Amino acid sequence: MFCRPDGCPVGKRADWGDWKEVLRLAGVRDVRVHDGRHTAGTLLAELGIDPKTIQQILGHSQMSQTARYIHASDELTRGAADRMGEALWS
Repeated sequence: MFCRPDGCPVGKRADWGDWKEVLRLAGVRDVRVHDGRHTAGTLLAELGIDPKTIQQILGHSQMSQTARYIHASDELTRGAADRMGEALWS
């Protein structure tokens, strides 16, 4: 939860507007605010952050919920396959 400088909560419309502006300035496609949570979970996984820590950052009470926010990218999948090959053939 974010707040304004006076400590009051940021309104839904203001938050939505800020999100749309960030997307526009970044030059990326228009997505829902909620999609940012999926991106965050996936990026944290790609950085090698353990799932329990990702769960805490995303504020989930159940690991099964966090698992729905982490998407295996081609890079993660390729890295896992490479590591498995190293373990088997080294």
